Amino acid sequence: MLCEQAVRRGGFHNVTYSMWLVLTFQAFYVADGLYNEPAVFTTMDITTDGFGFMLAVGDLLWVPFVYSLQARYLVFNPVEFGPLSALGIFAFNGLGYYIFRDANGEKNDFRNGRNPKSENVVHGVVSSKVLRNPTDLQYFTTESGSKLLTSGWWGRSRHPNYFGDFLMALAWSLPTGFQTPVTYFYVIYFAVLLIHRQRRDDENCEKKYGKDWETYKKMVPYRIIPYVY
Repeated sequence: MLCEQAVRRGGFHNVTYSMWLVLTFQAFYVADGLYNEPAVFTTMDITTDGFGFMLAVGDLLWVPFVYSLQARYLVFNPVEFGPLSALGIFAFNGLGYYIFRDANGEKNDFRNGRNPKSENVVHGVVSSKVLRNPTDLQYFTTESGSKLLTSGWWGRSRHPNYFGDFLMALAWSLPTGFQTPVTYFYVIYFAVLLIHRQRRDDENCEKKYGKDWETYKKMVPYRIIPYVY
């Protein structure tokens, strides 16, 4: 896509900020995913869904075509804006990435027996009677012995990583402007996908934890976006 726009516009020096942003965001997302690949093993895709039709078709067919819509649009419809707008969109994507990666890091470390906020802690059920390190992540222990995080990012919502991922998806589309809804199809589809995943996860957890899940939902009432949803 980069080469195609460069050829059409007379060289790489004429490639738009919008194209550079989209391709930089996507390349960084891929590199980050490869670097943090061990964390994939604690995601819902692996722990709950498993490999099947949805994951195979999604990764091999759906993702390559849908995720490239923005860059393909910019090849034929270049969008021009200045460095300040580019910096604002870059910062917006950075915010989404920070939420996404920090939240996933907390979850991955916690599931692997490491409290991300403190290595020297004594784990236990959250209680006002229990003296804890103030930097230690708190959690709720179910009757089955499972531990559900109730502080940090996971105290703000039950799926904070989804919120960060959605912000990044929006940042990928903002460089295309607002002349067509086509480049925002990814954002819309992704929002539907995340809400569907959240509802499936809630349903599975309700079956798994029973009344403990209702207690947990009172402790962490927001699903994805803190104080909104």
